[in-house]
Amino acid sequence: METEKTTQTHISPPFRGMGGIIHIAAWGILFGLPFFFTGRESQEMTVMNYLRSVIVPLSFMMVFYVNYFLLINRFLFSRHGWKFFFSNLLLIVGAMLLVHLLMQLLPPPEIHRPHRLERELQDIIGFFLVNAMLYALVAGLSVAIKMTSGWYQIESMRRELEKSRAEAELQNLKSQLNPHFLFNTLNNIYSLIAFSPERAQEAVHDLSRLLRYVLYDSSQPQVLLEKELDFIRNYVELMRIRLPEHVELKTEIAATKPDALIAPLLFISLIENAFKHGVSNSKPSFIDLDIHQKGDMVVCYLKNSYFPKDAEQDKSGSGIGIKNLRKRLELIYPNRHIFSYGVDDDNYYSMLELQISGEEPKSKK
Repeated sequence: METEKTTQTHISPPFRGMGGIIHIAAWGILFGLPFFFTGRESQEMTVMNYLRSVIVPLSFMMVFYVNYFLLINRFLFSRHGWKFFFSNLLLIVGAMLLVHLLMQLLPPPEIHRPHRLERELQDIIGFFLVNAMLYALVAGLSVAIKMTSGWYQIESMRRELEKSRAEAELQNLKSQLNPHFLFNTLNNIYSLIAFSPERAQEAVHDLSRLLRYVLYDSSQPQVLLEKELDFIRNYVELMRIRLPEHVELKTEIAATKPDALIAPLLFISLIENAFKHGVSNSKPSFIDLDIHQKGDMVVCYLKNSYFPKDAEQDKSGSGIGIKNLRKRLELIYPNRHIFSYGVDDDNYYSMLELQISGEEPKSKK
């Protein structure tokens, strides 16, 4: 006996379109800081004083965006670390010299401070080291933000590629299912022709309705639940025609919310296997099919007598159905299905529960 539950995790996408707003907000706060210190040390906020206070933030902005738009792409991402390091060293030195020059061109603030000539050299060195570290932090912040942005872009591309691959694989699985279904149904009609040509003609007519659903309606990602159940009812009635008298077939197919949407052709593989391996030409056999809704769950339960075909006898490729179903469930209903099947007391059972509301079902113990 085998029980399977598919789980899958997804990385939540970042907030798109917020990068520019975050940049503007951050720089806006930085350039607005001087207004919070108005009146400090008896200094009033004049135009000249504000210009002096934003020179350093402007130099930070220059270092940040030269790295963000030029140096990181040209040197760091191309694995030229030493060129990136020396370019930043020149950039920081240039920014500090430019700040010093602009400060000399503007009139000095009207603040009287005692001169400390004996510590002038120490002050210059300390000023240089502190500011160099600040510029290095700005460059490092630029690298961190750029790499994070690049990771999000790569992750977004990966998700798009994965989605495209999943859609292509799903389409391929559906294209496999159609000929597999047709192959099994034609085998049943062929066997019916031998003893009842009239009933075989009716079966061909019924088959045309089934194929219309398979070829056209089921091409949509989702169909109405009632349409899917009508298709199953018609298929079961088509299979009932050829059943021997010693085979007992019981069906209960109903929906409490027929307008619910469901992916098409998920239950048919299980029903096909029940008719293929649950019927004997000489021994008592039975097939019990129950499809119903339970809250936001659609439950398909099948139990049948078990007469497995040998690999040499079974030329229909019946193994395609279960493998196909498992892959489709992983693609369409990740974290929202429970699929189990196996042998129980010489009988075969299969159960598929689908949660069509979007939440994850709880496993049964």
